[in-house]
Amino acid sequence: MKPLKTKVSITLDAGIIEKIKTLAEQDDRSFSQYVNLVLKEYLKENKANIRNKTE
Repeated sequence: MKPLKTKVSITLDAGIIEKIKTLAEQDDRSFSQYVNLVLKEYLKENKANIRNKTE
């Protein structure tokens, strides 16, 4: 079963949007899928940093 997803609304700079669209297209993903992937990777890489700051 796929995890539940929640719609969110964010405001991004136009240049960031264009870069994400380009990268998503190169990776054969939708804009939303690509943003989700990038955020997951960022959170995984920074998990230790987040824990250290809250302790």
